[in-house]
Amino acid sequence: MTWWRTLRSRRLSHQPMSVIPAAILIQDLHHAYGKHVALDGANLQIHPGEIFGILGPNGSGKSTLFRVLSTIVPPQRGQVRIFGTALGGSEPEIRGQLGVVFQFPALDKVLTVAENLWHQGHLYRLRGTDLKERISRNLAAVGMLEAAHRRVADLSGGQRRRVELAKAMLHDPKLLILDEPSTGLDPAARIEFFGILRDLASRGTTVALTTHLLDEAERCSRLAILDRGRVIACDTPDALRRGVGRDALTIECDDAESVAARLRQRLAVSATAEPGIVRVDAERPAELIVPILELLGEQARGVAIHRPTLQDVYLHLTGRPFESTTGA
Repeated sequence: MTWWRTLRSRRLSHQPMSVIPAAILIQDLHHAYGKHVALDGANLQIHPGEIFGILGPNGSGKSTLFRVLSTIVPPQRGQVRIFGTALGGSEPEIRGQLGVVFQFPALDKVLTVAENLWHQGHLYRLRGTDLKERISRNLAAVGMLEAAHRRVADLSGGQRRRVELAKAMLHDPKLLILDEPSTGLDPAARIEFFGILRDLASRGTTVALTTHLLDEAERCSRLAILDRGRVIACDTPDALRRGVGRDALTIECDDAESVAARLRQRLAVSATAEPGIVRVDAERPAELIVPILELLGEQARGVAIHRPTLQDVYLHLTGRPFESTTGA
């Protein structure tokens, strides 16, 4: 896969890092379907060479944002720039720099893997030996070269996703956009697929993906959280979690209210009750495990250190639990 490294290093070496434009720059983007507002002043900047996740539940606007970025629909109001070029009249120029993987497969199941890529290459005016070499290189990069002559209908979901990725990268795009890339994949296949994305990013390809899966969002370099058409937070997953607060100690128990009151009285700690759980906030929560167990005995069914999650981040920012469903 050294061909990707060579191509990307040549591309980036022509410009100092200070003048390389943002891969994606979104400013005050609005989009509505009739009276339904899907994007309500979204602002976002995605850097070249990173894996950027757009996380949101049903109705958050992430699918609409995908449609705008992939040039399926034009921006209604606001500005979107891809590598410095504004959407809205320059789509043919921009599309040559994009690789797009849709949520649902866009492969012809009757054709073989190689035939799917062959027809994709023709859309980008690729022909002859060059196209054959690109097909071989891309299939080898995603571990599907040996399956080149198998029909797509005979492939597993994970294998089809790999072929989708090889197809999207066939014309060597600078930016890869994926909509819910783990749809239909089991956890092991998701991890494997994300490993390929990391390899692409390490060679200079910018990857932007929408997701409703918290574990997938955790693997992104940076992450934007969408809520009701607005970007309400944007940072690395670690930084977002740190913004929620420190680790807490959780206690599974009956009558959480009385247990929390007892802990506050006897151990002078900050304890809050939820159904079946007491949360204890302390500077060093691990040091409280033994005193709590000594105090509560069998009343404590389980004690654990709870580290903030992206679910906690979303709850902290919106006051609502995150629901992992897809939507606009």
